[in-house]
Amino acid sequence: MDSSPVTSSVALTGTAREGTYGPPVGHVDIGVSERAYLFRVALPGVRKDRCELSCEIERDGKVHIQGVIRGGELARRNPDSVYQMSVVQLSPPGPFTISFKLPGPVDPRLFSPTFRSDGILEGVVMKQRVPGGPSHSASENPSMM
Repeated sequence: MDSSPVTSSVALTGTAREGTYGPPVGHVDIGVSERAYLFRVALPGVRKDRCELSCEIERDGKVHIQGVIRGGELARRNPDSVYQMSVVQLSPPGPFTISFKLPGPVDPRLFSPTFRSDGILEGVVMKQRVPGGPSHSASENPSMM
């Protein structure tokens, strides 16, 4: 297996791009194994319980994540008070998209996402199988018998 570092470009829009405060939205880690890719994406402020997140993977390895960062629930419950923020360290509320490409082609049907309670979206997607490649057994390829 090649141990050279993987370079990846990540495109951010909306709140993810504007977020100069607080925990960064859209930081991505990518891992590679013999048969699959692992990715982890930081999504602080995205609520797991509200289903405000979608993740689509294309065969060529492009990953597209869309979601919404919510904020201001306390202020909405108390509309008679107006707050002027004196300290702003969290990402601003609003929609965002994050797009990046995995190092190679994948089988999007074999994708297992987990949205962790700490705001990390973690996904494992299997690499696209190459006929006659190392993932096939000898019985699947008659020329190897």
